[in-house]
Amino acid sequence: MTGYYPEGRLINTVENLSAMQSLSALTEACHEGRILEARAVVCNSSHDLIVDLGIMKGVIPREEGAVGIREGSVRDIAVISRVNRPVCFVVTDIKKDEAGRMTAILSRRIAQERCLRDYISQLVPGDVIEARVTHLDSFGAFADIGCGIVSLLPIDAISVSRIEHPRERLSVGMKIRAVIRSVENGRISLSQKELLGTWEENVSSFEIGETVAGIIRSVEDYGAFVELTPNLAGLAEMKEGIRPGQQASVYIKNIIPDRMKIKLIIIDTFNFDDEPKEPVYYFSGSHIDSFCYSPACCEKRIETIFSGAGNLIRNVS
Repeated sequence: MTGYYPEGRLINTVENLSAMQSLSALTEACHEGRILEARAVVCNSSHDLIVDLGIMKGVIPREEGAVGIREGSVRDIAVISRVNRPVCFVVTDIKKDEAGRMTAILSRRIAQERCLRDYISQLVPGDVIEARVTHLDSFGAFADIGCGIVSLLPIDAISVSRIEHPRERLSVGMKIRAVIRSVENGRISLSQKELLGTWEENVSSFEIGETVAGIIRSVEDYGAFVELTPNLAGLAEMKEGIRPGQQASVYIKNIIPDRMKIKLIIIDTFNFDDEPKEPVYYFSGSHIDSFCYSPACCEKRIETIFSGAGNLIRNVS
């Protein structure tokens, strides 16, 4: 990464803390134009953000709160929602306020513009980046990919195993890795499922004859689909009284790689609201050209190809 991170990553680093230990250190950071982070504590009636720098108060004027605020293309909620959260900024000035106290004038907009120019504009489909979940909606998760700039992770790209809502897989504030799914007209879309392992990689953790934990994701006339991992689900024989969302103990009856199937028997079910766990990633590189989920021996091919031209190509046969 080129020094641009989701907000919250820098706040407790030695370099960031050192810049706010003294007036001289903060002045030096101002002259160097360094991107710093601190926690916003108040959004005043003028929608200026008040930031706690420790040695003094910092103020991010409303129009400096985010790219697009000045032009009116971004609503003030982008600023208001930062209260009690880390914000990135550059120090543009240090002066005395009306009460004679030293106050730092800050700009989050400048930090975001630099991030867009030097980092985000260089991203292409297949690049794997660090992100932080900012909020969840029924259609997907929004994630900060650098300096508070947010991209969408659609619900169908979160995992291979289908879910009803992103909260089943993610939580606000969670650190994730994501792959650039597409870049269209400057708008970036993310994906995660290509990083969560192939069918074979996931199924290698299970053996025929084991009884393991799962989550019932859907109930059909012919059986129930039970998720064993975010990228792996099996079909269980129907059992009376089961419903989606229940935790389940399932017996692995058979594993059939050439049909990409796992046959299960539900032993027991119970209700339990489990907090989403940090994702387990099988891919650790910084770029992925293609991802083939299905085993080589399987006639059905599920593949994602990331095109450098900015388009996502998905071939399923």
